[in-house]
Amino acid sequence: MVKLRSILHPYRMSVTIALMLMMTELTVELLHPLLMAKIIDEGILRGDMNAVLVWGSIMVGLSFLAFASGMINSFYAADVSQGFGFDLRKQIFVKIQSFTFEKLSKFPAASLITRMTNDITQLQNTLFMGLRIMLRAPLLVIGSVIMSFFVNSQLAIVFAVLIPLVVATLIWIMKRGSKLFHKVQSKLDHVNDVLRENLIGMRLIKAYVRRNYEINRFTEATNSLKDNTIKALRMIETSMPILLFIMNITILFILWLGQAQVVSGNVQVGEVVAIVNYGLRMTSALSMFSFIIMFLSRSRASASRILEVLDTQIDVKQDGDKFAISDGKVTFQDVTFAYPGTKETVLKGISFTANAGETIAIMGGTGSGKSSLFQLIPRLYEVKSGRIFIDDCPIDSVDVKFLRNQIGLVPQEAVLFSGEVKDNIAWGKNDASFEEIVYAAQAAQIHETIEKLPQKYQTKIGQKGVNLSGGQKQRLSVARALVRRPKILLLDDSTSALDVKTEKRLLDALRAYSCTTLIITQKTSTAQQADKILLLDEGVLVAEGRHEELLKKSPLYQKISQSQKKGEIVNVKAAN
Repeated sequence: MVKLRSILHPYRMSVTIALMLMMTELTVELLHPLLMAKIIDEGILRGDMNAVLVWGSIMVGLSFLAFASGMINSFYAADVSQGFGFDLRKQIFVKIQSFTFEKLSKFPAASLITRMTNDITQLQNTLFMGLRIMLRAPLLVIGSVIMSFFVNSQLAIVFAVLIPLVVATLIWIMKRGSKLFHKVQSKLDHVNDVLRENLIGMRLIKAYVRRNYEINRFTEATNSLKDNTIKALRMIETSMPILLFIMNITILFILWLGQAQVVSGNVQVGEVVAIVNYGLRMTSALSMFSFIIMFLSRSRASASRILEVLDTQIDVKQDGDKFAISDGKVTFQDVTFAYPGTKETVLKGISFTANAGETIAIMGGTGSGKSSLFQLIPRLYEVKSGRIFIDDCPIDSVDVKFLRNQIGLVPQEAVLFSGEVKDNIAWGKNDASFEEIVYAAQAAQIHETIEKLPQKYQTKIGQKGVNLSGGQKQRLSVARALVRRPKILLLDDSTSALDVKTEKRLLDALRAYSCTTLIITQKTSTAQQADKILLLDEGVLVAEGRHEELLKKSPLYQKISQSQKKGEIVNVKAAN
C-alpha cells in the first residue's frame, strides 16, 4: 500500500482541501440536531418566535455553507481520483514494458488488461467516493455518539455499548467480502481472456463452424462470473438489514427511555429529539455501509492485484555499459538454457561464432531450440550457463536498452499495428525519414506492393494487418527491422511465406547492409545462400558448415534435403 500512497503524494494539497470541506459538511450535519433542540426547548415550548427565527436562520446559513463545501469538495475529489488513476495506469504500463518474458508469462494478457482498466477504475471510484461520501459515514457515526454525550449522557450510553459491536461486525463483513470480490476479479479475467481469444480467432471459428462451441464457452465463463458476484453481493446485502433492524430497535428503546425521563423531569423534550436525530443519522450512515463495504472490498481486491504487478521483481540487470556494436560478431560459448520454471533444458552446450557480416542459417526440427537461441541474443531471456559475446564483449555487461537498439528482430509471427504503412515501418526507428522508410521497403521487397495500395505509404493497415497477406506482413516486418540499420539482424523463419525468387532478392538485398544476419529457416534453398548453416537437434548443435559440407557429413541434413527435393518433385508433377 506504500506504493499506492506514494502515487497520491503529488495530490496531497487537493486531498487536504477535499477533507477539510468534507469535515465542514460533517460538522454542519452534527450541529443540526443541537440547533433543533434549541428551537424546540427555547422557542416552541416557550412560545418564543424570536428564538425560533434566530436558531432557524443559523441552521439555514449553515446548510448553505455545507452545500457550497460539498460542491467544491466534489471538484477536488474528482481531480485527485482522475490524476491518481492516470499516474497509476502509466506506472503499471511502464513496469510491464520492463518485464522479461519470464515475468510476463506470470500474468495472462487478459489479466493485465483487467488490472489496468477495471481494477484501476475501481480504485479511482473508491478514492473519489472516499473523499466525497464514504469517509463521512464512519465519522458521522463516531461524531453522533460523541455529540449524544454532550446532549444527555444517560441516553447516549446506549449508543456507546451498541456501536462497537456493529463496527466489529462490519469489519468482519469487509474482510469476508474482500476475499469474495478477489475471486470475482479473477473470474472477470477469465471472461476477458475468452472474449479476447474469440475475437482474435474469429476467422478460424467461422472456418471450423465452432460458433456454438464458443458461445457455450463464453456463457460458462460469464455464468461463473455472475454466480460469484451474486454470492459476494448476497453476503453483504443480507447482513445490512440485520444491522439496521438493531439500530431501529435501539431508537425505539431510546424513545421509550426518553419519554420516562421527560415525565420525571430529568430530560427536556429537545434533548430527546436531538438524541433520536443522532440515532437516525447513525442509521442512515449504517445504511450506506453496504455500499461502502462493497466498494472497499472490491478496491482492496483490486489493490492487491495491482500491487502484485508493481511488486514484481525484475531479475535481468537492465543497466550496464553503453557498448556500441562495431562489427556484429556473435559468439556462443558453451551456452545452456532452460525456460524459467521448467526442468527441461532447451539448449545444451551450444558453441559457435557468426563473424561480422556473415549470413548464418539455423535449421532443425520443431522444438530443436532455434527460436530459443534467437531470444538469448537481445536478452529476452538469460542463459542458464555459458556466455554470449558480441564483438567479444559479454552481453550481460551491456545496457539492455542500448543492446536491443542495435539489433533488428523479425519474429516468427509478423506483428503489425493499426495505422499507416509508413508508421509500421518507422516503428523500428522513431526519427526515420521518408527516404529511409522507402529504402528499407525496397530492400524488404515490399515497395512495389505498397505503391499499388490505394494510398500507398499512407494506406491504413487493419488490426494485426488483417487486410494484408502473410507474405506482405512478413516483408513489412523485415522493413521495420532494416529501417533501424541494425548491426545484427535476426530473422525467425521470416521468409516462410515468400516464393523462392522474392526470397532470393530479399537475401541479396540484405548483403548491402553492414550487419550480421542470422536466419531461422526450414528451407534448404534458403540455407544454400548462407555463409554457414547451424543444424540443431533437440537443443544440441549437431553440425555446422556450408550446404555442400553438410550434404557430405551430416545424415540429418541429408534427410532434410532429400525430403524437400521429393516435395519439390511432387509439386512439379502436380503443376503439370
